[in-house]
Amino acid sequence: MSSSSPRLSAGAVVFRREGQEPRYLLLRAFRNWDFPKGLVEPGEDPFAAARREILEETGIRNLSFPWKEEFRQTAPYGRGKIARYYLAEARGDKVVLGINPEIGKPEHQEFRWVSAEEARRLLPPRLRPILEWAQDRITGTAA
Repeated sequence: MSSSSPRLSAGAVVFRREGQEPRYLLLRAFRNWDFPKGLVEPGEDPFAAARREILEETGIRNLSFPWKEEFRQTAPYGRGKIARYYLAEARGDKVVLGINPEIGKPEHQEFRWVSAEEARRLLPPRLRPILEWAQDRITGTAA
């Protein structure tokens, strides 16, 4: 990938079912809320990168991908970054914020399991289409 190519991150909209409504896992780094994701390493498959990043950032191992490798991507943002998100269902609500070895502490300060309504308030505008897609796929209705 040349330096002029977009930098691809991969992750997932991690959700768990709570009654009829899904709860979405959001991670906060400084003032920014996002779904678990990280840079795809050179030569790494984006779906494999998404699974790796979820494990590294949340400690969640028991995930299913009901829609397999279906994904949505953000428009380019920042310095030409693009984020690709899959849909991953968690069995429980336990999250352990992983330590990033490069900085010696977790990349994120906080996590929350939130409703679609709360996610819409917390997420930046560039992620709202991703949330709408996830909500539609999971419940059959847009958020």
